[in-house]
Amino acid sequence: MAFMNGVAFGQYIPADSAIHALDPRCKILMTLLTMTSIFICETLSALILWGVLLPATIHMSKVPVRAVLRSAKPVIVLIAFTSLLHLFWTPGHEIFRVAFLSVTDKGCVMAVRMGLRLFYLVLYAGLLTLTTSPSELSDGLEAIMRPFGRIGLPSHEIAMMMTIALRFIPTLFEETDRIIKSQMSRGADFESGGLVRRARSYIPVLIPLFVLVFQRADTLASAMEARCYRGGKGRVRMYPLKWGAGENRALAVLALFIAVIVLAERMNFWI
Repeated sequence: MAFMNGVAFGQYIPADSAIHALDPRCKILMTLLTMTSIFICETLSALILWGVLLPATIHMSKVPVRAVLRSAKPVIVLIAFTSLLHLFWTPGHEIFRVAFLSVTDKGCVMAVRMGLRLFYLVLYAGLLTLTTSPSELSDGLEAIMRPFGRIGLPSHEIAMMMTIALRFIPTLFEETDRIIKSQMSRGADFESGGLVRRARSYIPVLIPLFVLVFQRADTLASAMEARCYRGGKGRVRMYPLKWGAGENRALAVLALFIAVIVLAERMNFWI
């Protein structure tokens, strides 16, 4: 048994591609624009067009398709649950009935729409982490949030916490898998019995996992103090961020793509 085996979210895959070479600030802004545009799309045709753009972006990034798809693995259940809610609880013309639940025409459309939205959001966010190293991601987030420091927002601390969280997602999954295998070697059973029994069987996994989390946090804090870490004040970078013509072209192409989709929707060009 493997717990979340092959989860790719939070990992970084180095490659020599145009997307890897982009400034992290540009990639973060492009991801935010993409996610916002996907969430406000009202037509299935527009969502399908975002799905066409996705494999083209993956091909440009030179990241394995399997790695990008694995980034959606942790939320597959959430996507399916959300789609089912819209399928059975959206009012409209009834197509057929399952017990006391009815499936409507609008429910089918909403289920597909919400499922695609969530799926694309996770994949585009996963593509960001797969093509951006944790240090670059931290520097990019800090640079984007720095203007908000005038109102007291600790941009460096927030960026550091987010980067550490992303960095330790794969580590926590590996530790959880190791603990589960250790418990199974001692005779633990995680698959038989009802839902309550199976939930209780994971208690011997959660307790040592929490202990390991606090131990790793303490070790990380000690390592940062030993290296005289004092926050972002006076900190210099070995590799300064550079925004050039490539970043401007990438943002312009994405803005044009979004503008075409929005204009087509406003003119009722798509269904």
